[in-house]
Amino acid sequence: MTHRMVLVLSVWAWVIPLPLVGILIGLSVRLSRCRVNIVHFSCSNASLFKLSCESVLINNIYGLGYTVVLLGSSIGSVTLTYLRIAMVCLRSKNKTLNRKALQTCATHLAVYAILLVSGFIVVILHRFPQLASHRKVASVMLHVVLPALNALIYGVQIKEVRQRVMALFRKSKVASMDAK
Repeated sequence: MTHRMVLVLSVWAWVIPLPLVGILIGLSVRLSRCRVNIVHFSCSNASLFKLSCESVLINNIYGLGYTVVLLGSSIGSVTLTYLRIAMVCLRSKNKTLNRKALQTCATHLAVYAILLVSGFIVVILHRFPQLASHRKVASVMLHVVLPALNALIYGVQIKEVRQRVMALFRKSKVASMDAK
């Protein structure tokens, strides 16, 4: 990965979403509001749509297309990246390096898969008003639990963190056995 490639990828990561998000905001702002209460954990686009008494068909169609483009490009780039890493690992003779690379990739893919599934659940639950309480729980999971899980998953990759966590478990196990 060269500095030039990092710059190109960074520019693309900002330039492409800006007009897409601009259109999304424009479509949301044009709607008149007849309700004022957002019954959701956070103020999302779908929550704003529910404040309007107008037809949000165009917003929903654009949002669906936006989501397909965004997720398609994200999943496609992750797939291509990991295929390239796998190809390098298959060509490489260094087993230790391959094991570390595959372990890191597996961790990243696990976190990415959890994030995608959680995001899909929140998006899908917006389509079912009768499941509003489930949507709130899923949203809290997405915004609070996942970042904490992220820290745990990546922290366990670090040898010193793993050793301290194991030491804490051993101490609590000994303390619980002494209490009996």
